[in-house]
Amino acid sequence: MQVGVINRALEQLVTNVVDALPRLITGFVFLVIAAVGIKAIMVVVRAVLKRSLPGESPVYRQFLGVIVLVFLWFGVALSFLSIVGLTAIAASLGTATGFLALGVSYALSEMIKDAVAGVYLLRDPDFNPGDTITAGDTTGEVAAIELRKTRFRVDGDTVVRANAAIEERWTKVDSEA
Repeated sequence: MQVGVINRALEQLVTNVVDALPRLITGFVFLVIAAVGIKAIMVVVRAVLKRSLPGESPVYRQFLGVIVLVFLWFGVALSFLSIVGLTAIAASLGTATGFLALGVSYALSEMIKDAVAGVYLLRDPDFNPGDTITAGDTTGEVAAIELRKTRFRVDGDTVVRANAAIEERWTKVDSEA
């Protein structure tokens, strides 16, 4: 009796593995193609980041590249799960990740606002290091513009302001006045 149960279990296991083999092979072929595609996409992303943020620290560009890479691989992982027949797990992971991303983005909203404002300030031709700017209650020479903050020289001191506060309203002081 025991031998018959073991034989049926082994036969069922072999049948299930043979049935799943085409999906697994398709999934692994997809992973290889996705890896090559992601490699090509990242070459383009790194080149675009280097051109669009030339004065930025390489660490910022690398950080943005890693974020893009993580999103790409996450999409590949969810697609792989769907290909091999684990669609419920893929859907659950996608939903959970969406809620997690909402929480993180809410927690980091001020930092994100400063970073977006920093990009605008970095690209603004009227806001450059060496210019004298009034932003809020601070009037000084722009010493450095970073992604999240800007440094001013005010009476020999360095004053640091968040980019979101500066970008909201600032005035360039005419040097000939």
